[in-house]
Amino acid sequence: CPFLPTGAMAATTSCRRAALGGMAVGGGAAARWRRRRLLAPGGCVLRLAEPGPCRTVTVEVGGRKMELSSGKLARFADGSAVVQLGDTAVMVTAVSKTKPSASQFMPLVVDYRQKAAAAGRIPTNYLRRELGSTDKEILTSRVIDRSIRPLFPVGYFYDTQILCNLLAVDGVNDPDVLAINGASAALALSDIPWNGPIGAVRVGLVDGETIINPTRKQMSSSALNLVVAGALQNQVVMLEATAENILQQDFCHAIKVGVKHTQQIIQGIQQLVKERGVVKRTVQKLFVAPEEIVECAKKLAFNKIYAVFTDSSHDKISRDEAINKIRLETEEQLKEKFPEAEPYEIMESFNVVSKDIFRNLALNEYRRCDGRDLTSLRDIKCEVNMFKMLHGSALFQRGQTQVVLCTVTFDSIESSVKSDLISTAVSGIKDKNFMLHYEFPPYATNEIGKVTGMNRRELGHGALAERALKPIIPQDFPFTIRVTSEVLESNGSSSMASACGGSLALMDAGVPVSSAVAGVAIGLITKCSLEKGDIEDYRLLTDILGIEDYYGDMDFKMAGTNKGITALQVDLKLPGIPIKIVMEAIQQATAAKREILQIMNQTLAKPRPNRKESGPVVETIHVPLSKRLRFIGPGAYNLKKLQAQTGVTLSQLDEETYSVFAPTPSAMHEAREFISDICKDDQEVNLEFGAVYTATITEIRDSGVMVKLYPNMTPVLLHNSQLDQRKIKHPSALGLEVGQEIQVKYFGRDPTDGRMRLSRKILQSPATTVLKTLTDKNSVVLGGTVPQPSTSSQ
Repeated sequence: CPFLPTGAMAATTSCRRAALGGMAVGGGAAARWRRRRLLAPGGCVLRLAEPGPCRTVTVEVGGRKMELSSGKLARFADGSAVVQLGDTAVMVTAVSKTKPSASQFMPLVVDYRQKAAAAGRIPTNYLRRELGSTDKEILTSRVIDRSIRPLFPVGYFYDTQILCNLLAVDGVNDPDVLAINGASAALALSDIPWNGPIGAVRVGLVDGETIINPTRKQMSSSALNLVVAGALQNQVVMLEATAENILQQDFCHAIKVGVKHTQQIIQGIQQLVKERGVVKRTVQKLFVAPEEIVECAKKLAFNKIYAVFTDSSHDKISRDEAINKIRLETEEQLKEKFPEAEPYEIMESFNVVSKDIFRNLALNEYRRCDGRDLTSLRDIKCEVNMFKMLHGSALFQRGQTQVVLCTVTFDSIESSVKSDLISTAVSGIKDKNFMLHYEFPPYATNEIGKVTGMNRRELGHGALAERALKPIIPQDFPFTIRVTSEVLESNGSSSMASACGGSLALMDAGVPVSSAVAGVAIGLITKCSLEKGDIEDYRLLTDILGIEDYYGDMDFKMAGTNKGITALQVDLKLPGIPIKIVMEAIQQATAAKREILQIMNQTLAKPRPNRKESGPVVETIHVPLSKRLRFIGPGAYNLKKLQAQTGVTLSQLDEETYSVFAPTPSAMHEAREFISDICKDDQEVNLEFGAVYTATITEIRDSGVMVKLYPNMTPVLLHNSQLDQRKIKHPSALGLEVGQEIQVKYFGRDPTDGRMRLSRKILQSPATTVLKTLTDKNSVVLGGTVPQPSTSSQ
């Protein structure tokens, strides 16, 4: 990589597409040293992303100041930005290769990492460092990806990576929204081709009032958690929401307010871009189909493809097979006519033709490939109580090719998900007793694949269904609930089917949910003007198929009850849509949701009054302090034995109350008997404080004697200090033997450990002295007055 003058080097694209202004031919030893320092392995020249001082813009969003800066940190990245709100700061970098990728899609990777140091903590794993990604990090990465991906140019297949690092977290402001704005600023300030910027805000709803970027404390009482990503001209790019069953009009108002506030952030980023004088790079190639090959493919395959897409007798498998057959025939003919064309151009040309035919059916003829009109649902079948041994189960089938098996499992409160320290410090969520796990095996789409751990898609779909159902779960439910949703066949929107099936399974399990929940996916097909790119015409599709999601422009998923909305997720392939389309989609989804709920209610309209007999049992037991030591046993021996023999789980609620969880009623019966056995000794006898009893010696020890006041009593220790007025080292000094009966006085139980307090020595001294001494040592008052302290020692 030869040393070039500044002007010539700026035109090259060696490893980074520009050069350092101070790097020139010659310059002596110091200049040569600087050049060596800036050479990457392999001889490629590295550069600072943008020369010049640090630039900072302050934007007021919702009455609070958000600071965006660039030019100080990570200057070797193509783009870098730091976003700060309060004392929470996030740095985001963007890097994109200049050579195209072998992938046939946009290879974008977004990684959001929660740094322990940012929260003032040290990781608790054995290495004491950040290891794999947490669920929170993966879900936040997905939100950022969905916000920025639609704005990349069509056919931009260059490896691109967005890294979001938490610099500082104040525990008040959530950093995830800042990361979206940081990604937008980093891409806008880079030379990476990107049609941004965008802005993102979080909208809360507290006491009927919308709040922009609410604090953690405000979010704890908010009925809405809505993240809005907006583009120029009040366009919507991405929506993600969780709601406490709020009304449709309140939800729509929150979206409008959120989009309005995103414009201020966009203007701030544009100001930064203008000050830095950013110039976008010229890419080698955009992977789009050549017009000539597309026209030829249209002539060859138009009629055949149209015939398949208008034949409503096809299901998913037969339709795919018919299209693939036409594809192979057409591609062979195209290869003969265009032997110099790249394989991607041949394949993409056929895809363009298929996509246009499919979309024009909905736009021009108001037809769909399965014969439905634009607002019709597929046939829905529901079934509950699939297996008697399960705590709850349901089968939800929508159309011919979508079946979801949902099961409900109850466990103890101790089985709730415990958040790691860093997630707790960042988000404030310590644990949760409701979870939904989504599984998508390869056979669901007639494929063969590796069955490994959960991937990002499964985690995202499960989180959406979980958010849809969480608002209807009672807060004081005594169990931890796990819903598993296994997709057996998939042809579109399995996450919303998981919400429907999960709702039925919860009611089948006897969970007193406040209402049933249903979800539906709405699709969008648009027609854009060739000059400006604005949307000229569009169609909204209810309950979309997988192919409609693939060829469409939007995947709009909404779930809720008959009353309101509980969850929403909007993914777009367009660089933005007007708010008007979003409002229409919400209205269309609401109508479909109510229709689905009517069908579900025919199977199970309300929760079962009782849980199944095979289900777990929770009981609360009261253990007085006087019996706590006996109940727990030495070294918690009794508790460990109880759990090992019966399988129950005990958790202490307060000083005298314990919660007992048993997986089955029979286990709870065994636990009751066990507890009765270890605590039955003194349950039947009420001892009178200050009374004298006859005790039987059962054992002689070095420290004293073990005595029993009645036959079924567990022996207690009568210490050497309470045997006689004289100081003795062993009970044998008094001639005491096993089986001998002695007189003792009962002084209640120790309030700290519940041990019985007995004394033989007290019977050998005057009563007045005894009262004074007991008041001094044990705060036990006999009679109506408190005696004066005694100066005598015992």
